[in-house]
Amino acid sequence: MRYLSRLLVIVWTLYRFGLDELALSTLKQRRFRFLRRLISVGRAWDEPRGVRLRMALERLGPIFVKFGQLLSTRRDLVPADMVAELSRLQDNVPPFPAEQSRALIERAFGRRIEDIFASFDAEPVASASIAQVHFAVLPDGREVAVKVLRPGMLDVIEDDLALMRTLAGWIERFSADGRRLKPREVVAEFNTYLHDELDLVREAANAAQLRRNMQDLQLVLVPEMIWELCASEVIVMERMRGVPISQLDRLREAGVDIPKLARDGVTIFFTQVFRDGFFHADMHPGNIQVSLEPQTFGRYVALDFGIIGTLTEVDKDYLAQNFIAFFRRDYKRVAELHIESGWVPPQTRVDELEGAVRTVCEPHFDKPLKDISLGQVLMRLFQISRRFNVEIQPQLVLLQKTLLNIEGLGRQLDPELDLWATAKPFLERWMDEQVGWRSFLHHLKKEAPRFAQMLPEFPRLMHEALKQQGDSRRDELTRQLLAEQRRTNHLLQGLVWGVAGFMVALVVSQVVLRWMPI
Repeated sequence: MRYLSRLLVIVWTLYRFGLDELALSTLKQRRFRFLRRLISVGRAWDEPRGVRLRMALERLGPIFVKFGQLLSTRRDLVPADMVAELSRLQDNVPPFPAEQSRALIERAFGRRIEDIFASFDAEPVASASIAQVHFAVLPDGREVAVKVLRPGMLDVIEDDLALMRTLAGWIERFSADGRRLKPREVVAEFNTYLHDELDLVREAANAAQLRRNMQDLQLVLVPEMIWELCASEVIVMERMRGVPISQLDRLREAGVDIPKLARDGVTIFFTQVFRDGFFHADMHPGNIQVSLEPQTFGRYVALDFGIIGTLTEVDKDYLAQNFIAFFRRDYKRVAELHIESGWVPPQTRVDELEGAVRTVCEPHFDKPLKDISLGQVLMRLFQISRRFNVEIQPQLVLLQKTLLNIEGLGRQLDPELDLWATAKPFLERWMDEQVGWRSFLHHLKKEAPRFAQMLPEFPRLMHEALKQQGDSRRDELTRQLLAEQRRTNHLLQGLVWGVAGFMVALVVSQVVLRWMPI
């Protein structure tokens, strides 16, 4: 009954905002066209389809809001007008009662909250669809932030995901356009995305890794985790003090160098992506603050590490080569990289793909960031990708989302920032480190322990290899001799049978001549 009642709520919401008519418009069969005309009688909508979709997801609750946020990153699948509206979705969720937070904390650690904290603020400072945050003080005087998972989330998520899978199956079954959107793959991706956020220990581990990676950069602060107070439903971390990056007037009054802040944001992003392959993938203004403390003045403060992107060495090398080719306007190399990577069919003509990429990117060079929309560039590139059957790589979806967040942040901080000019020296230096002497020495140092272990075994390994090679050569010679012997035997047998046949024929001919009458 719970499953059925939730399905009825979803169906009614879709009907109320006209999304049923929108879904039926993608179905080409005659019966669906008739049904669409039938349900459209007497109904009219003043808002565009993107606005109606956003409003429907907000009405359906936090899980659907999260789903809409994920869809806003899939510009390869979702039309541009819908992406623009879905990007406006925010987690404006009322907090759950403090008594529930208290009960969850005590259950997670098996102690009364008074035994864990010297003081605990019952009023949450932030509330989202997955969790909410309280401030507290530990017995040793350290100020901390306590993140508590919203109660009952797993049951709600499993119910809504089951319904989403059902709807996705219907879409793939009845709509050719729907199949192109890969709804079941999107729901599976959303399933992974949500369950990762539900495990707060995973978030704590992400934060610890990011803190280590960024420690030597001296540009961003990441809270330290209190590991003895971390569980799957509750994590406790160092309390960070900062001003939200959206409060620019307050930052200017405090003396923060805003243009430098914009450049530092680009440096942080490209360092995380190309040096570490481990980047904060939820860098919207709500998760970023700026420190005004004297020791760390002007540094970024990163919060909320539930969504982290990772890249392999192959991914990083491929992306860096693409970026540098873009910056140098070497569109032929961009096309060749797409073909070499297998992202496009091997029979694709390089000159056609090169011309398409040039058409998209060339108009955007030599412009300040205020005159460039990476969102528009990406949309045009995705339109080209569909034309050339480019396979969008899942591991790059979060990178695309983060790049768009960086664009929005850059526009907010310094509209005159030239993203290309800021990033190009960094990428060229990184590539030099990847292929130059520094890269060789780095890899030599990395492999030195393994070499030290293998070196004493080297004579034995070489002896065994030579022995195996000698044995294999002897075996090969033996096989060759046996084959030659078989060929000789066949030749001799053929010669013997030939002579015998000649002799038999000669005898027969003599007998025939003797007895033949003259």
